[in-house]
Amino acid sequence: MKDTKKIYKFIISGGGTGGHIFPAVSIAHEIKRKWPDAKILFIGAEGRMETVKVPQAGYEIKTIPIAGLQRKWSLKNLLLPFKVIKSLLKTRKILKAFQPDAVIGTGGYVSLPVLWMAQQMKIPTFIQEQNSYPGITNKLLEKKAVKIFTAYPEAQKYFPDEKVVMSGNPVRPFHITSDKERKNLFEKANWDENKPVVLVLGGSLGSAAINRAIEKMIITHPDLPFNLYWQTGKNYFEKYKHHAREGVYIVPFIEKMDLAYGVSDLIISRAGAGTLSELAVVAKPAILIPSPNVAEDHQTKNAQSFTKHKAAVLLPETRLENLYEKIDEMISNKDMLESMRENLKKIAKPNAVQTIVEEIARNLKDT
Repeated sequence: MKDTKKIYKFIISGGGTGGHIFPAVSIAHEIKRKWPDAKILFIGAEGRMETVKVPQAGYEIKTIPIAGLQRKWSLKNLLLPFKVIKSLLKTRKILKAFQPDAVIGTGGYVSLPVLWMAQQMKIPTFIQEQNSYPGITNKLLEKKAVKIFTAYPEAQKYFPDEKVVMSGNPVRPFHITSDKERKNLFEKANWDENKPVVLVLGGSLGSAAINRAIEKMIITHPDLPFNLYWQTGKNYFEKYKHHAREGVYIVPFIEKMDLAYGVSDLIISRAGAGTLSELAVVAKPAILIPSPNVAEDHQTKNAQSFTKHKAAVLLPETRLENLYEKIDEMISNKDMLESMRENLKKIAKPNAVQTIVEEIARNLKDT
């Protein structure tokens, strides 16, 4: 008898930043784990990060010319309506050719034309909202979405109760750091084995404000009571690399993030949704410095969700002069760090991607 097993096809759209791309790739991996024969196609924005990261992960991507609205007045905004129309027409052509069983959006402005067109064509759509405060794209799309996957309880009130699934954010898999890996990194970084490690993350491109504060801190305090693992971001490495010394290890970008998390005792970080979900899964206390340059100030709202559970400390960018004192206070208080670790474990959602794909499966035809 001929095998009539259905081969599912999915389009995934999301991009602009790692916070939208990495969850999308995680969902794709889990789809392939559940349905090895499934066909997956990504749709991203021309010239953005996803055009590099998605092929690196092993998936095909097609692009549309969509762009975001410039916050300050710009001639580019005059071209936006034309780009939207062109993006919608190109998306419709892609959808007709690929004929997906479902379209999944993980945020970013590229998701809007893709999911909107899918909804007009009666293709089931699913939204993955990473932040505690939803972006405008997902607010516009929620009415016709089948399910909306949220990471924070605070986000649920913005969507219909019957559509919301509290899944958490998908995170990349992490392995436990071995003693050998730890020893090798300590030797490479020229760190003192008897001191805790403070990891600084300003995002893949880096944060000018955080980097300035770290530079000032290590100049003002030449004998740090901790080892410093400083990711400057690729845009700032050349400017700060000369500060490397015993106890201060400076890199442009960290490839082995599980190792970095594994050796760290305290993390200084922005409050992007993906990073916070990772911090919860690995149970690492953090000082969160929300970026003030994001839509609806959503990083502050993300950080407040963690501080409400006493799982992190929030330090506004306007108070970075207090960073050293806050670090010193926290690494000196082992009970506080342990309490934070326990609270992080309580809010962690390590099985988020499995929850998302299982819920999608329940809502597909011919499953």
